[in-house]
Amino acid sequence: MKYDLDIVSLRRRYLAGELHPLDVVQDILAHIGDDTHHVWIHRLSFDEIKKYVTALQDKDPATLPLYGIPFAIKDNIDLAGVPTTAGCAEYAYHPQHHATVVRNLINAGAIPIGKTNLDQFATGLNGTRSPYGVCRNAYDPDYISGGSSSGSAVAVALGQVSFSLGTDTAGSGRVPAAFNNLVGVKPTRGWLSTRGVVPACRSLDCVSLFALNTADAHSVLAVAAGYDEQDAYSRQMLTHGFDFGLAKTFRFGVPRADQLQFFGNPEAAALFQKSVAAMQDSGGQKVEIDFLPFLKAARLLYERPWVAERYAAIREFFDARPESIHPVVREIIAGAKRFSAADAFDGMYKLEALRKEAALVWGKIDCMVTPTAGTIYRIDEMLADPIHLNANLGYYTNFMNLLDCAAVAVPAGFQSNGLPFGITLLAPAHQDVPLLHLASKLLDGGQNPTVQALLPGRIRVAVCGAHLEGLPLNHQLTSRGAHLVASTKSSADYKLYALPGGPPYRPGMVRAKQGESGSAIEVEVWEMAATEFGSFVAGIPSPLGIGTIMLAGGEKVQGFVCEQYAIADAEDITHFGGWRAYLASKEK
Repeated sequence: MKYDLDIVSLRRRYLAGELHPLDVVQDILAHIGDDTHHVWIHRLSFDEIKKYVTALQDKDPATLPLYGIPFAIKDNIDLAGVPTTAGCAEYAYHPQHHATVVRNLINAGAIPIGKTNLDQFATGLNGTRSPYGVCRNAYDPDYISGGSSSGSAVAVALGQVSFSLGTDTAGSGRVPAAFNNLVGVKPTRGWLSTRGVVPACRSLDCVSLFALNTADAHSVLAVAAGYDEQDAYSRQMLTHGFDFGLAKTFRFGVPRADQLQFFGNPEAAALFQKSVAAMQDSGGQKVEIDFLPFLKAARLLYERPWVAERYAAIREFFDARPESIHPVVREIIAGAKRFSAADAFDGMYKLEALRKEAALVWGKIDCMVTPTAGTIYRIDEMLADPIHLNANLGYYTNFMNLLDCAAVAVPAGFQSNGLPFGITLLAPAHQDVPLLHLASKLLDGGQNPTVQALLPGRIRVAVCGAHLEGLPLNHQLTSRGAHLVASTKSSADYKLYALPGGPPYRPGMVRAKQGESGSAIEVEVWEMAATEFGSFVAGIPSPLGIGTIMLAGGEKVQGFVCEQYAIADAEDITHFGGWRAYLASKEK
């Protein structure tokens, strides 16, 4: 590809009129070529994709957060008019409607490219259990890609789409992210609707996201999440007061040394220790925790009722067409028949006890960090020992949905053989945004250009003057529990004025009139609880007020604006590029 596919870069080019979505689609289809990595089960034709592009022709790119952004869909998630196979051609059906999450993304301007390969019926963490071919690692095709969302991850890693949808029941949205150097979001169960998704374990399933960076992941999550009244497992998103991802100090848990497993891979162990040190450098206070409750919960996933739940999901098809199912998948699901209803209740009782033990651990820490997977395997190794090695891959992932956690998989360096290593940041449910903030801090120092509001009950506001960090009125934000989200700039069509009446001086920021030259002005974006926003706005003196500010990346947030009449006798200070630079000039 001759340009980057990350969302911020594409949006910038769309907004500038330098690129059209049809150009991107044509380039992507040419780039995919012969699909030697076995990424795709069904690629849409140019004409099939064109109808999604045509639907955008009368839309303003600035009004759609994912305008023209290409994405891939794991083939157990419905795209209307395209077969859903779940990795089994004999099982395929033709949905008439999009899955809820797909509909949300398309309504926001995203363009589907096709359906991706997976471990059949989302049963596996390695990417080899598919009749459509073994999906190969993006960095070395002799190695596994991770599963079950294998094709979804490799499509992003190979630069064939900007982001993709997977699913995650036992680690399928995190292991492929680690093996292909991506950010993988396993959201709180129920944040993303699973209506229109072929279930693996319906009570545990999540729709997951793969992205190139945390900014993109945040943007997609903001669009994809939302309560679905028609999904029995959908949940309202909740707001928590403490955002450890933005805090200067926080407590993070690390499993005891004797509980860490790298399965004979010393390089992975060394990279994990570097990640722990990076967490400490970011303000984290390391707390060694007992990981045993989490490991015990992980073992329940394939020992008790949740294997039976996999059988329940496809029971009619499994009983009628067992020969159509991949041998390893068939062996795993067939094992469910030995469990009774009494076994199921026994497993649920054990899980409830482990939840209580895990809660004691969470009481000591804000979040936890583990390897995403302790090691990676060659494809031939996995095929020779498919169940045991797959179990190793789930050591750090299988407990997550059973214990109702949110998680973000984060790239954490490369081994000497050129293969990526990844860590996972995790916390109790509804801590998804703090986890993304922490991931951003680790990957890019927290300079996440996406500042779009996500959590209900939270409002983000751009400030350009005395409310900036370290300046006299910043306390009006911090005293209300506000957190700094991003230091960025406005779009390049604003003017900045020093209003008369100083010192103390006050800035006035206005949109440049048509035909008038403007500039990008330095701003900070702060987030606060909606319940605090009213009192904050009430304290803003005329002629200043709160309006809509366009940021450099195309996002719109609430921000300080000035009434036009007030700039008649004001000093034009646009050339300084920001209030701090202007104040510095006054001190000389």
